[in-house]
Amino acid sequence: MQDVLQPHGGGSPLFSIIIPLEFHRGQWEQSWLGWTSQTADKSLYEIILVMPPDFTAREELVALAGDAARIEQAGVAHDIGLCAFGAEKARGRYLFFTESHCRPEPDVIELCLRAIDAHPDWAGFSCRSVPICHNRLSVAEAAMYQADIEFGMKQHPWRKVLDQCFVTRRDIYWECGGLREEFGHFAEWVLAAAYHARGHAIGYLEEARFHHYYIGELGELKTFTLDFVRGEIRYLGEARSDAGSELLDIPIEWSRRDNFDVALARSTLAARMRSSHLIHESLESLQRWGPIALAGGRSARGSARISAAYARCVLTMLTMIGSDDSIARWLKRYIASLIHFQRLDCIHGSSETPGAKLPRLGDQVVAQAGFHAPEVWRQRSFRWSEPEAALRIELPQGRNTIRIASPEIREPLDRIGVRFYLDGVRVADVAISAGAFVLQLNRPSSGMAILAWTCPRFAAKGDERRLGLPVAGISIGAGEGANEAPSPAAMMRG
Repeated sequence: MQDVLQPHGGGSPLFSIIIPLEFHRGQWEQSWLGWTSQTADKSLYEIILVMPPDFTAREELVALAGDAARIEQAGVAHDIGLCAFGAEKARGRYLFFTESHCRPEPDVIELCLRAIDAHPDWAGFSCRSVPICHNRLSVAEAAMYQADIEFGMKQHPWRKVLDQCFVTRRDIYWECGGLREEFGHFAEWVLAAAYHARGHAIGYLEEARFHHYYIGELGELKTFTLDFVRGEIRYLGEARSDAGSELLDIPIEWSRRDNFDVALARSTLAARMRSSHLIHESLESLQRWGPIALAGGRSARGSARISAAYARCVLTMLTMIGSDDSIARWLKRYIASLIHFQRLDCIHGSSETPGAKLPRLGDQVVAQAGFHAPEVWRQRSFRWSEPEAALRIELPQGRNTIRIASPEIREPLDRIGVRFYLDGVRVADVAISAGAFVLQLNRPSSGMAILAWTCPRFAAKGDERRLGLPVAGISIGAGEGANEAPSPAAMMRG
């Protein structure tokens, strides 16, 4: 690629610098001056300034940019949407995404040219972000995000797209689906996963430096996290099967959303009340499932909201009188509690798409409550249920056989003391065969039923979780011929 270093004549530029003018934080003029001060030949790149509908400094921008940039008016306001719009208008072989509150050092373009020549295997690369701070909160904000950026760039296997300063081949960008406005800033992760899944390497050009302005305002931080979370939940809700979708982590709030199903909670609670002869078991169950049985997810969302509000109040006070270490510590606590609340709130407002990414125990399990995350025991994947658990299942016509495969991690299956209930009625026809509970029952007229069970709590050494029955999979079939339980890969997906 030696020809890359030569200035382009009257043809298309090598780079298209795309600068969205949303969230500019009053820094767009500094960003512009950084780009006009580049030491590389100006014919190598074009600058595309993408304005949102509400941009108020159009006249100043036109006067400052003159004919040195292309000014595009977009019909969207989000900076990810503005970047996507700019990419559609770009002519360069390489797209250079940045932000209007980021200022490049004068040698950035030259360093990028050398990197392209030195790393022909790179489909793209991110540059180094250098923080600009102006108050105590912005210092803590920068430290938190810089640590995350460093982890992504240097340790994480694929999370390499940094929209502050990301260069990519234009053809690869479109091959991988581009940036999608509806996913907000989560779109960066979606795009990075797509590059990795398709075998396209993204490098890290640490010597190319961008100065990124951290605003240090809690309102802006809240807006940014909500934007990311909304995009994440929307992506999961669409049950997309794009390249790289399997790489994206499923947040615990999403994988356990069935825990807030009122009918399932009431079934687990009723099963415990019918089966337990021990007061402490009933009280634990009442504490665990009672609030959900009464109010669904409202109690969890309310608690999460209070935790986030409390953390914000403490953080606000510390920015005035606290130490730098305490501000940094409580900022992380605030962001974590805020994300938890926002996820619960967004999930509550979303509708589940058929096939949505919810890891369940079998193909005919429509919903499940009272289960911990997947784990592996002796090379076999399984989930612990809680001492009470419930499934909403879809049953074929007629007599059905349900097999609940259960690894013998605790005492033998016939000594655990499990009791099963179908729509509140005790299941009498239960057998144990080949490491599984086998239930014979008739299909209700609706075709849907709630299967609940209870068992004594298993006290595992060093594990404070409420553990009940280990479940490797659930299969349902007509008559005596139920299929085998799901494979380990199916159990662990999501």
